[in-house]
Amino acid sequence: MAMLKVTQVRSSIGTKPKQRGTLRALGLRRIGHTNVLPDTPDTRGQINKVPHLIKVEAVSEDEG
Repeated sequence: MAMLKVTQVRSSIGTKPKQRGTLRALGLRRIGHTNVLPDTPDTRGQINKVPHLIKVEAVSEDEG
């Protein structure tokens, strides 16, 4: 299964509560925090809610 490396690059201060909740659901808590998640439609939907706060990279199978 394809994996995505999601990193928070901007602060959630001043954002709407739903956007902060989305960051928490993605497992992100602070700037620079990274989480590796499966590339599913649910994850993609969450990513599309906060594209201005995060950076997304594809992780190949051999990288782990």
